[in-house]
Amino acid sequence: MAEKVFLVIGAGAGIGGHAAMRFAQGGYHAVLARRSDEAGLAKLVDAIEKAGGRASGTLLDAAADGTIEELVERVERDIGPIDTVLYNLGAQIGNRTLADTPHRTFELGWRLGCFGLFRLAHAVTPYMVERGSGTILVTSATAAVRGNAGQHSHAAAMGARRMLCQTLNAEFAPQGIHVAHVVVDGSVDAPDTLGKLLGDRFEAYKAAKGEDGVVDPGALAETYWHLAQQPRNCWTHEVDVRPFTDVPWWNDNPNPGIDTKPKQTD
Repeated sequence: MAEKVFLVIGAGAGIGGHAAMRFAQGGYHAVLARRSDEAGLAKLVDAIEKAGGRASGTLLDAAADGTIEELVERVERDIGPIDTVLYNLGAQIGNRTLADTPHRTFELGWRLGCFGLFRLAHAVTPYMVERGSGTILVTSATAAVRGNAGQHSHAAAMGARRMLCQTLNAEFAPQGIHVAHVVVDGSVDAPDTLGKLLGDRFEAYKAAKGEDGVVDPGALAETYWHLAQQPRNCWTHEVDVRPFTDVPWWNDNPNPGIDTKPKQTD
């Protein structure tokens, strides 16, 4: 009997890796895909298997033509039906003025933030439609709902990601496919994203935020699990999460242009 699969594209040590662990604990075969760091990927797969779960890992350049499509086809053929997929790729290129944002850099943000999700949906929905069920989870960020100075590429990409989720819901929810857009409105305790960005300042940053002041990716994984298990008579299509100490995005930064540091997801 084919295994039910949880596929995560963007399987770092933060959100993606923790979500894979949670779904493996729930009986799924977790397939983890990430762009680089084969050793880190193997470590995540090994941790899931040592905890009693089933997992596979693969390196994936999601921006390259055909890679996402080939992965979906291969998983469906060789492992099992993709019941739930998490699109967890970031599109953050850092704070840049408009003059300092070349066309190619802006386009890369769009390719990772929006076009990759489109390609994933294009590849996986035919299988889900045929089965009459499936869940597409999408990690997003504050930039999807508010564009700050220096965030031209990121805000455009994430805003497009949010709207794409809405159009996908409009078409596929009546066919039994659940699409959930998750706005991570705060910093995530992720060593290979925020940790790399801050370097040796990472631990001091977390300490300054205080206890439970940074999003725990393990706790966030429980939110993803809940979304994927919701009955179709009570689906959540968008949810926003943040530490209890953070000001919500619609109240934060009342003076545009002042202290507009990007919030990170992994």
